[in-house]
Amino acid sequence: MQYYMPTKIVFGQGVIESGFDLFKQYGKKALIVTGRNSSKKNGSLEDIIKALDKNKITYSVFDEVESNPSVETVQRGGGLAIKEKADFIIGVGGGSPLDAAKVIALLTKNKANDENFFQTEWKEDPLPMIAVPTTAGTGSEVTPYAILTNPGIESKSSIVSEKIFPAVAFLDASYTQTLLREITLNTALDALSHSVEGFLSTRASDFTNLTALESIRILGEIFPFFLESKDIPFQMREKLLYASLLGGMVIAQTGTTALHAMGYSLTYFKNIDHGRANGLLMAEYLDFLKSRKVNQVDLALKTFGVATIQDFKLFFDHLLGVKEKITEKESLYYAKITLKTRNMNFTLKTMGEKELSEIYLNSLK
Repeated sequence: MQYYMPTKIVFGQGVIESGFDLFKQYGKKALIVTGRNSSKKNGSLEDIIKALDKNKITYSVFDEVESNPSVETVQRGGGLAIKEKADFIIGVGGGSPLDAAKVIALLTKNKANDENFFQTEWKEDPLPMIAVPTTAGTGSEVTPYAILTNPGIESKSSIVSEKIFPAVAFLDASYTQTLLREITLNTALDALSHSVEGFLSTRASDFTNLTALESIRILGEIFPFFLESKDIPFQMREKLLYASLLGGMVIAQTGTTALHAMGYSLTYFKNIDHGRANGLLMAEYLDFLKSRKVNQVDLALKTFGVATIQDFKLFFDHLLGVKEKITEKESLYYAKITLKTRNMNFTLKTMGEKELSEIYLNSLK
């Protein structure tokens, strides 16, 4: 077994204010990478700026990161970091700004392959990066992955390198309180997907299984709140952020499986939120593995709090509401794309075009 996760984790309310002196370890000039609005609304950007001011650290802000960021966006951000002579990068927001910040940190020290960005050899160490997640689900604050839209394959592609683990992750659930129920649910589905996939991965270990099951257990306590109330109490939001952190720690070691790869097509072609896309497919994916005698599925279900796969399907039907539809032709095309991904290497049972297409159709009929 191997385990590597070098990120310093600082968790709790007010951690940026109390841990402001950590910023000064990384230099005198920062580039803050974020989206257009959320970090301003939830107070995270204000807290970061106060911490930088206390340390007499100057900063610039790159607030152009879109959902599912493009290569062009991170290249603009990298150019700004170089122009401003940044010493370190601060990523603040959901998974998209955090992933963009990782790549921007790489681009300050490495020349990208213009012909195939995703085949670039990232030989030089990036600038240090500090992660401040403001959603609970992606776990990007503790992973060596950055996900960008890749039009060349009509999906998303990962940049994978131990070099892009954040140096520090500040996790404060206060920043998630402004999130709408729908966004909170979608990010929670992403967290559950990470932990379930990591538990059911060819790269799973005893250690990652312990972490994954604890995350699944916590999420099993939280998900009923999405059916009972539109208001998610702060205590639940903090637990959700913790479960998301655990899920990130899991996939940092195991990677994700076919389920994530399948979800990418729903996001790329149907503009379905990443977490919801995984949630739509999860029950049928688990049913497929169970039909192939993957006994760990039963333990995952029990830990989540349901007795059978049918109970899980029923719960998710209520949770997800009206489902999107796809055609058989679309399902076959998405299956072909999925089969080309590295995620298939980490999937416990062999899946072909037929099996993948059936999961799509059974999930979205």
